[in-house]
Amino acid sequence: MTSLLWTVGTAQAHKVNVFAYVEGGTVFVESYFSDGAPVANGVVRAMDEKGVQIYQGETDKKGQTQFPVPTEKRDLTIEVNASMGHRAAFTLKKRDM
Repeated sequence: MTSLLWTVGTAQAHKVNVFAYVEGGTVFVESYFSDGAPVANGVVRAMDEKGVQIYQGETDKKGQTQFPVPTEKRDLTIEVNASMGHRAAFTLKKRDM
């Protein structure tokens, strides 16, 4: 039973969390694992509601990246891929831009 609990804990430690917000015409993205460690060098993609990619980049060592707010404001899906199948997405609504 102990190894089962350990396995569940290990799987949870690799869950990726992502959050995005807008300030001063810039979209700021923050990503971290469930244990609080930043997602360093994670691949970040932002797609508009039509599925058109408007940004691709990487997180820095603090798990952060940023890019300008698109000219045409639409809902954005921001996905962070932390490798090995660990990924998460956040929807930034156009009303929040």
